[in-house]
Amino acid sequence: MKIDELIANVKDSVDAKKVYAEPCERDGVTVIPAASVSGGTGGGTGRDEKGQEGEGGGFGISAKPTGAYVIKDGEVTWQPAIDVNRLIATAGAVAVVALLVAARIVRACTRER
Repeated sequence: MKIDELIANVKDSVDAKKVYAEPCERDGVTVIPAASVSGGTGGGTGRDEKGQEGEGGGFGISAKPTGAYVIKDGEVTWQPAIDVNRLIATAGAVAVVALLVAARIVRACTRER
């Protein structure tokens, strides 16, 4: 794949249709899901000691749900998506820090006696 083709593919892959899904309507409520989309690309060319040339590249895209716009009775509200894995990881990190601080406090109190 040529570098120009790669860049064109990335441009086609990252657009508003990837961020906002098609609205879904049921029982008078419209839901428009939204996501955070990011991407990156890289490429290069080179020549070996025999004078042969080559080029290559690649790209990646990441999408995570962020929430949805909910339209009901003419009012729009935002309902954020909850990333349970991130929530658990954050709680675990806070618990580890709390245990380390508690251990230092106990150690400091026992040294003073």
